[in-house]
This record gives sequence, structure tokens and C-alpha cells, in this order.
Amino acid sequence: MQTPTQAPLQLAAELRLPTNWLDYTILAIYFVVVLGIGFAARRSVKTSLDFFLSGRSLPAWITGLAFISANLAATEILGMAANSAQYGAYTVHWYWIGAIPAMVFLGLVMMPFYYGSKVRSVPEFLLLRFDRGAHLLSSILFAFAAILIAGVNLYALAIVVEALLGWPQWVAIVVAGAFVLAYITLGGLSSAIYNEVLQFFVILAALIPITILGLKKVGGWSGLTDKLTATHGQHFTTAWGGTGIGSANPLGANWLTIVLGLGFVLSFGYWTTNFAEVQRALSAKNLSASQRTPLIAAYPKIFIVFLVMIPGLVAAAVVPNFGTSGSGYQYNDAIPYLMQELLPNGVLGIAVTGLLAAFMAGMAANVSSFNTVFTNDIWGRYVVRGREDGYYVRFGRLITAIGVAASVGTAFLASSFSNIMSYLQTLFSFFNVPMFVVFIVGMFWKRASAKSGFWGLLAGTVTAMVNYFVLYKKGIISIPTDQGANFVSAIAGFVAGAVVMFAVSLFTKPKPEQELQGLVYGTRSPGMSEPPAPGDEAWYRRPALLGWGAIVLAAACYIPFSF
Repeated sequence: MQTPTQAPLQLAAELRLPTNWLDYTILAIYFVVVLGIGFAARRSVKTSLDFFLSGRSLPAWITGLAFISANLAATEILGMAANSAQYGAYTVHWYWIGAIPAMVFLGLVMMPFYYGSKVRSVPEFLLLRFDRGAHLLSSILFAFAAILIAGVNLYALAIVVEALLGWPQWVAIVVAGAFVLAYITLGGLSSAIYNEVLQFFVILAALIPITILGLKKVGGWSGLTDKLTATHGQHFTTAWGGTGIGSANPLGANWLTIVLGLGFVLSFGYWTTNFAEVQRALSAKNLSASQRTPLIAAYPKIFIVFLVMIPGLVAAAVVPNFGTSGSGYQYNDAIPYLMQELLPNGVLGIAVTGLLAAFMAGMAANVSSFNTVFTNDIWGRYVVRGREDGYYVRFGRLITAIGVAASVGTAFLASSFSNIMSYLQTLFSFFNVPMFVVFIVGMFWKRASAKSGFWGLLAGTVTAMVNYFVLYKKGIISIPTDQGANFVSAIAGFVAGAVVMFAVSLFTKPKPEQELQGLVYGTRSPGMSEPPAPGDEAWYRRPALLGWGAIVLAAACYIPFSF
């Protein structure tokens, strides 16, 4: 999940990279391969299911890598490194507390509902469980959020490319948008997913040399911790230092708000209802593969934090007062600074390509999920219904172009915010958290009525916005940082949505029980075989799947407490 920092995403002017013909050749080869994948995937697109969900035919390892790559946008890479340069090892919470448990929950508990119900999107599940009101509202909110977040990725890319390579912002925005448009329009979700697998390895190839050479520069991990302890205090390289309730710390959050606000509400809201992620699991070839998708993604997620955290820590160690006005650098400059200082030509080209790949992966994930939701859940359900399948494939390609154009517009909207990382986290608290409470109540409480979905979603969204824009921004309640305010907004939205759903359900009729089969925990989809076919059993009756989840959770619980 992307993280906020206190500095705006503007890079220092002196960070222009000494790129040469070798670096640009590597970059050109990457773009040729990206388009080649799009043309290759085009041959497999024959139906709307092929275009929007890859025909539900992909193996788990492909969807698992695409799942993590879709999240590993460059806004996260730069933001997490900036977070580490400013806050230190607190960054691990966004991975081990704020991601892994929710990813395991998605795979073990929620994917059987999504995949077993044969829905094409997350909002479509709300149509089956609740009613048209909940479905339409969730579709509109998600489509709006997807375009905003895609625009953030485009804007961040433009800032980085302008600083590092000297390209004008508008050129970077148009070029990146055009390439994403080309390969998604050509090959649909399959093209996006196969490119995301490629992008995952390119991103690793960019981050690993920076991390290794950075550690070498400061004398290894022990040398790094010694330097940071001397300059930033003993808690800078610990995960939990200074997070007691009532204690002051730069993060502006204590262990309770970290665990509840980030670890439960924001994290579960993002990972379990964000269709940009869930869409990858829905494209898997069967239920077992769809459940393994987030579990496979969780393994690299455990360790990727080191590749984004260590460069931030190294920058804070080697540059006195890094991130302050006296140093000449901002926190967002951590990875670009190390690229400039440590990487030779050739490797530098790979690193630049990795950053561009990360931006494009984040944008493509949101655009591909946007075209699916808009085409199937808004246009095909409420505007033009009952047309032939080919019509919706053609419209999907058209709305992809419109979505990319809208993302270009929201990229310039993002430029008006001084801190786009906080902006991203705020969007999650507004849109993902209220949807999560509707899902979780609807999945585990049969009595939740059809009308409660719409009113719970509306109440949660409005409450989170009121808390942030009125109570926090106008100073009615005192919260030290935007980060803390996002945690509180998420908790407030979750509680409000749950309370309203409970109250509305008491005064309205529940859906007939036969309509809830396969949609509520403890029920089975009518299409499932009796007895369950291999791979269709409940997760707690599948030792291999349970083992995967247990290993990931054990690692995620042990590692943060070792800091």
C-alpha cells in the first residue's frame, strides 16, 4: 500500500542523471517488448471475458506476480524510501502489519466468494449480495477513485522523468499514457498482466543494485544502524520504539492506531476490495489458483520492504540532515540520489527503466480495472443492456482510451496537492474502507438487508470525508499529522458504515436465504459440486493452502518484532 510522507513529490534540480546512449537503448528495448506483449496478447482476445478477465485461464504464478506488481507502483517505491529517510524502520508496518494479514485473508476467506459467484468485478458482488443501489454507488466510487489514482501515478512519473532525464512533464505524461493505452487496448487484461510480470522483474533489477551498493557504502547493516543511531536516535532503526499510547513520535501514531487504523481498517479495506488487485486473482484458471494468487504475492511482499526501506535509510545516513532545507534534498530524493551516486551507465539505464515500469504497472492496474467496472457495471448494466458480446469488447477499448485521457487530466489535478502520498492514503480511507465494511458485514451476517449495503457505503464514505475535511482540517480535533488523520478517518468510516448497516437491517427485510447461497460465509454456491471437487473445499480443510497462509503470517508476525 502506498504511504504518505511529509514532503511533496518534487525532486532536487541537481539530481539530473548522467545517462548515455546505453541507458536509452535499454529503455527503448523495454518499450518495444511492452508493445510486443500487447500485440501477442491481442490474438487471445475473442470475447469480453477474454478482454476483461483473461478468459479466467491464467496460472497462479502469473496472477500472483501480477498481483504484487500492480501494487508496486513507483509512487510506492519513492514514497516508501522517503518514508524510511524521514521515519526510519516504521516503514515496515505498511508491509508486515498493513499488507500481509489482509492478503492472506483475501486468499483464504474472500476469494471463494468472489470467484465462486462468477462475478466480473468487486462491485458486481455487491449487486448479488445487496441491491442495485449498493452496486451502482460502489461502481461509481471505484471508477472515480481508479482514475484519480492512475493520474497520481502519471504525475509522479512526470516529476521523476523531468528531474532525472530532463523531459518536460507533459511529454512524460503523454508518452507513458500512450504506451499504457496501446498495450491494454490491444490485449486487454492479459496484456496488462503479462507486462506486470515483466515489470516485476525489471523493478527488482532496479532496486537490488541500489540496495546492495548502498549498504556497501555505509559499511553493511551494522554500519548503517550505528550511523543512524548516532544521528537520529535509538528508535530510528526499530519498528515499535516510541509508539506507546501518549508517547510522541514523528509518525504521529501509536501502536493502537497502527494496528487498528493501518493493520485492520485501511489494510483490509485496500487489499480485499480494491478491484485493481482482486481483478488479477479473478483472472486465474480455477478457484484454487485464485486463492493462491494473493498468497504467492505475499511472499515477495515480505521482503520487498528491504529494497525500498534500506535506500531511504542509507540516504539519511550519508547526507547530513537529509530531507531538510539545509541538505538541498527532500525525502523523495532518496532513491534518485543513490541512483546518481552509485550506479554506472547500463545499470543506471536498468534503474530508470525499473522506475518507469513501476509507474506504468500502477497506472495499468487502475486503468484495466476501471474499464472493466465502467463497461460491465455501469454501461452494460444501466445504460446499454443486452447487446452482443463484441459490442462490449469494442466499448471496453473505447473506454480504456477515455480512461487514459481522464488520467492525464487527474495527473494535473494531483499536481495541486503538496503531498501526493498523503493524497493517495486519503483516497483509500474515503473509498476502500467503506466498501470493506459493507463486504465484511454482508459476508458474515445473513441478516444484513439489501438496503443496508447502499446506506452503509454512503455513511462510511461521508463520515471519513467529514472527519478529514471538517474535523481535522478545520482544527476541531487535534491530530499531529496527515498520516494520523488518515488512520482516524478510516476507523471513523468503518464504524459509521457498520453502525448504519446494523440499524438499517433492523428496520428492513433481509434477502431470502436461497438468494444468499455462495454469498455469505457458511453457504455454498449452487454451482458447486456435492461433495466438493478437489480445490473447492473450505480453506480450513485444505492443508496445503492453509500451510501457505500460515507460513506467510508467521513470517509477517515474527519479523517486525525482531526490529
